[in-house]
Amino acid sequence: MDYVLKYRLFPDGQQRERLDWVRDTVRQVYNHALHRFNRIPEDAGTVKQRVTQVRDELPELKDWWTDLNNVYSTVLQQAVEQIETNITNLAKRRDAGYDVGSLNWKAPHEYRSFTYRQTGFELDDNSGPSGRGLLTLKKVNGETLQVPIRLHRDLLDETDVKHVTIKKDRTGAWFACLNVEQAEPDKPDPAELDTKDTVGLDLGILNFIHDSDRRQLGRLDLSSDRERLEHEQRNLSRKQHGSNNWEEQRQTVAKVHKRMRNKKSDFKHKVAAFYTTEYDAVFVENLNVKGMLESGRNSRNTHEIGWRDFITILKHHGRKRGCHVVEVDPKDTTKACNECGVKTDKPLWVREHSCPSCGYTTDRDYNAALNVWERGLEKLGVVHSEDRTPAETATAVEQTHRESVSASRVVETGSPCLKEATQSVAE
Repeated sequence: MDYVLKYRLFPDGQQRERLDWVRDTVRQVYNHALHRFNRIPEDAGTVKQRVTQVRDELPELKDWWTDLNNVYSTVLQQAVEQIETNITNLAKRRDAGYDVGSLNWKAPHEYRSFTYRQTGFELDDNSGPSGRGLLTLKKVNGETLQVPIRLHRDLLDETDVKHVTIKKDRTGAWFACLNVEQAEPDKPDPAELDTKDTVGLDLGILNFIHDSDRRQLGRLDLSSDRERLEHEQRNLSRKQHGSNNWEEQRQTVAKVHKRMRNKKSDFKHKVAAFYTTEYDAVFVENLNVKGMLESGRNSRNTHEIGWRDFITILKHHGRKRGCHVVEVDPKDTTKACNECGVKTDKPLWVREHSCPSCGYTTDRDYNAALNVWERGLEKLGVVHSEDRTPAETATAVEQTHRESVSASRVVETGSPCLKEATQSVAE
């Protein structure tokens, strides 16, 4: 299993200049390689073959571009091979229906990282005070740098560091992203799962999560950060674009954005770590977030919550901890009654589910979480028994369509009738 650990670097002034020099030099190599790649006819081979052809030109390039001798060779090779990765990613987005163009040259502010593969770096976690270490990088503008690094979490002894990416973010801070390989734990057999070790998650606006075990997690409050961001952005708009004051204020705005991203990321990782540690299987709705953003309703709240980002994080922690993370169809999880299956339209401001067919009453989000839980059990193939019995509907009054059903009275609450029988009454 491969995943990335991100640590903060603390280079001094001279080290910053050398790292910036390497970053800009690698950017120029990428642009040159992209220019050479575009000049090779498409019928000369596959994308990988043409990229390899450009990469093999690096030794000759060093003869007249002598600065490249001061950069580690695998760093230059990785920059060229990044073209193949970028083209592959563009093709995936094109196949998914997005309107994408072609690769462009990178401006200085757009190229922010360079990568050491396998060799050229060394991590010493025993140097300095507790939680600190030294990251050694070879051939950084011709020098070997030992950059202080903050190790906020320890690396396991069996962890194998494959790549190290040195990145400068928009705030000017430097980070080391360690691509590590670790054995992925086995997930339990679905046939042997206990339903008590599974949970369904309903993702919402008012509450971030309402699960099938009746837990409610509120949204992360970022109101003060938004006010600070609006204030700093107004200050930025008053500066002359490109001036020193504008650049200083731009970094201030970037720091506020960074702080908000860190808070949201930390919150989602902690929630995902809890559920994947506590349960053997977690079921969540496969939401069409893109479509929800385009609808124009609650777009700001939907974008700020970041459901798709949370689902991605949840899957990562599931692989890391040996937990099944299953996405289920979200259609009508809120409308359908968990007891009898009859669908009832409910405006967003109605927070209680009260089924007019069987009389089942509960919290709206809890009802949805139970539906997600049951769909997840069915999709994963977990054997379970129904421990809740529906109520039986007496005479139905309004039979216009199934999604809007009412009843004159409800009798025999808790009767052992089947769901199919109850639905047939409503129909």
